[in-house]
Amino acid sequence: MSIFKKKTKKETSVATKDTAVKAGTTAKDTLRPHITEKSAILAEKGTYVFKVSPRMNKVEVAKMVRAMHNVTPVRVNMVNLPRTNVLVRGKKGVKSGVRKALVTLKKGDKLEFM
Repeated sequence: MSIFKKKTKKETSVATKDTAVKAGTTAKDTLRPHITEKSAILAEKGTYVFKVSPRMNKVEVAKMVRAMHNVTPVRVNMVNLPRTNVLVRGKKGVKSGVRKALVTLKKGDKLEFM
């Protein structure tokens, strides 16, 4: 008999759920900055672009930005970019789609990613 107890499937899911509840979001909700030339131009005007999980909504994004960066968003817009068919080295493939959140902050508020 082993001294280590094997976790059951139910115990594993409960453990991940508890850690997600402590953070205020589910385990698969992510908020990553989307850094491009266009997003840099928008950032100068006070709008920041984030890649988010497809399951997230505007309210969740606003809560995460408030918790992570200590700023209050004025407005959150969501954009769904569909997946596209591509050819890579003569083979057909699919480029995955992405969901982006455009977060507008109050005048004077700034975020630093680097």
